Amino acid sequence: PARILAVVTFEPHPSTVLRPEQAPPRLTPPAIKEPLLESAGADYLIVLPPEPQVLNLTAEQFWHILRDQMQVSHLVEGSTFRFGKGAAGNVKVLREWSAGSSFELHVVDSVEMPLLDMRFAAVHSSLIRFLLEFGRVRDAAICLGRPYLLSGIVGHGAARGRKIGIPTANLKIEGQMLPAQAVYAGRCRIGDRVYAAAVNIGTTPTFGQNLPQVEAHLIGFQGDLYDRRLDLELLDWLRDQYKFPNVDALKAQIERDKAVCVDILGRDPSRPIARAYVPERQVTASAQTP
Repeated sequence: PARILAVVTFEPHPSTVLRPEQAPPRLTPPAIKEPLLESAGADYLIVLPPEPQVLNLTAEQFWHILRDQMQVSHLVEGSTFRFGKGAAGNVKVLREWSAGSSFELHVVDSVEMPLLDMRFAAVHSSLIRFLLEFGRVRDAAICLGRPYLLSGIVGHGAARGRKIGIPTANLKIEGQMLPAQAVYAGRCRIGDRVYAAAVNIGTTPTFGQNLPQVEAHLIGFQGDLYDRRLDLELLDWLRDQYKFPNVDALKAQIERDKAVCVDILGRDPSRPIARAYVPERQVTASAQTP
């Protein structure tokens, strides 16, 4: 019989039930996770709810479900995998239970990657959250094997960008970690075309707006994006947010930001981002820190 590749995951994260005050911000919500797994070759995605009847299963009960009910022939896990009530099960236990059976266990060791500061780091979700917290989206992409992706519905904002000739799509991001408040270079696919994007994450201090938001100006795009879902890749940090003395100074800086975005992506925004570094950039003296 043909082999089926299935991925088992919880949704939402069990810590949202067990330790909600310690639940980590989500890196890959379902809207992003499912297509990524499909593109990686997964045939099925099995989603377990973090409900008492699941969370209270002992490690041995969980093992019997895998072996007897699901009839798994190969199981792939990381070296720090824990399972069962109280996280009583681990890879050592799985090795003992799978020995001498048709159940084959494959343990994947941690992966280390060289970051842009030339340091090697073991890749795990807490590292990626740390990198995003400091706006290091290039390093996050190195660890993820892809640019960090934000997915959200385009809503109606204050239309300030349109009024100054630089319209933006305001994404409503729910249940996903946002990187540090800053301006980023990004890209976004609309239909068959990929657009370079200047992305502002955070407040708009020049206009006195203090509510954090995600605004993306798609360079060269014309049209209406309201109520559509956009997947926005973050490619590089450009600059911190600043309070500019006037709207003209802000517009001039945004035009410089756009030029850098185009330079990073090159003539073809859909091509892979190969360069390890981008030219040094500085905000002009017209910017004033808050």
